[in-house]
Amino acid sequence: MTPLTTRPATRRQFLGLTALTGLALAAGCSGRGPSAAVHSSPGGLRLTAAPMRLDLAGHAVPTWGYGTVPGPEIRLRAGDVLRVQLENGLDEDTSVHWHGLAPPNAMDGVPGITQDPVAPGERFSYEFETPVAGSFMYHAHVGMQLDRGLYGPLVVEPRTEELAYDREVVLMLDDWRDGMDAHAGHDDPEPSEDPDPADVVSFGGRAYPLLLVNGRPPDDPVTVEAGPGDRVRLRVMNIAADTGFRFAVAGHRLTVTHSDGMPVEPVTVDALRLGMGERYDVLVDAAQPGGAWQIGVQPEGRPGWGRAVLRYTGSDVSPTPPVGERPAELTGRLVTYDELLAREPLPLPGGQPDRVLDLELSGTEIGGQSYPDADPLVVRQGEWVRFRMRNTSSKWHPMHLHGHHFQVLTPSGRGPVKDTVSVPARGGEVTFDFLATNPGRWLFHCHNHHHMEDGMLRLVEYEEE
Repeated sequence: MTPLTTRPATRRQFLGLTALTGLALAAGCSGRGPSAAVHSSPGGLRLTAAPMRLDLAGHAVPTWGYGTVPGPEIRLRAGDVLRVQLENGLDEDTSVHWHGLAPPNAMDGVPGITQDPVAPGERFSYEFETPVAGSFMYHAHVGMQLDRGLYGPLVVEPRTEELAYDREVVLMLDDWRDGMDAHAGHDDPEPSEDPDPADVVSFGGRAYPLLLVNGRPPDDPVTVEAGPGDRVRLRVMNIAADTGFRFAVAGHRLTVTHSDGMPVEPVTVDALRLGMGERYDVLVDAAQPGGAWQIGVQPEGRPGWGRAVLRYTGSDVSPTPPVGERPAELTGRLVTYDELLAREPLPLPGGQPDRVLDLELSGTEIGGQSYPDADPLVVRQGEWVRFRMRNTSSKWHPMHLHGHHFQVLTPSGRGPVKDTVSVPARGGEVTFDFLATNPGRWLFHCHNHHHMEDGMLRLVEYEEE
């Protein structure tokens, strides 16, 4: 791969392949990731899925990971070839899915659909070109393995960066229970018996004792450094299994520049709402005189709290905000899909779609069917396809399409290009279009992994010529 050029004080230093191998193979170590962005040599890099221990504010808990939680930050440039060798150090099958990328079908990382599962002690090599820049994620796609720490960030930078900013940080938001004494054995807690009130936004019903930001609990938050006058780019990613989040920075507004890695016309808001699998890139101007400011991560529809801290350089003596202090911005103006205008809309032809599929989301069914007892959603190579979704259930559903980017239909006619979209509960409707230009069998599912495991999944299958 072409080496990545970095700007002083704006990118974390890259580890060489040797350092990465030592990091990824350190099963049993106490991980605090991602500690650095990594860029592989032409021979590729290794990720080892294995048992490890994670330090949660001084309490080391057993879990699984790729050496750290999150795993190493993989960073490439558009047009580079991603080469990753997965080694399975677990006692069960695993795989890696490249969330938001559109690789060839055989590289999508879904056992039983696109590849054979990687058995304990075995290896599998992923290799494909990454032509589209954006903020993406990688994670295991077997059962609930994502919920145990098998995930990490993947950033594909454009060849020419149009945004101007001084610093950049990835923030991965996660709900966490693995290794916690109250939930020993990793059994699924039961959802709340009481249905959510009609005016409450909720994406799931499980009980999670901790919310983490970059693998850190609220009592030991990750710190984002910024100099007075700096512009900071935050790549905010929701990797949680069951939790939608609201995100805000006390004393600062957020200028949204990308949704799911795809560029939009900048819009400034107070807060973000992220369903599971969604990502937003935002610019934050460090315009305060100094001090430390709470970065708040609030779950939608249930108790809990996560945080990071924005600290101005030269403010080391300023106290860290109290653990539970909520930024007022969390109740301010939220970004909506309707106000996001794609800067690079999909090249949809004129006229009407070739195929329209109406899909009701009811409970954990898509179109009245639950996987594996579900018919494939058949498309044909080259078609313009439209999915019209109506959610009649009591939970919001973040719906993710593998292998494709789609355009959300909004009144502007230039809705955002995404790969995961949150459909509101109790009659909420979302329609999106995509071009069937990546043949194979692809998953379309709710990114609440409990819902997916309960069958909220359909296969998008290309009809053979």
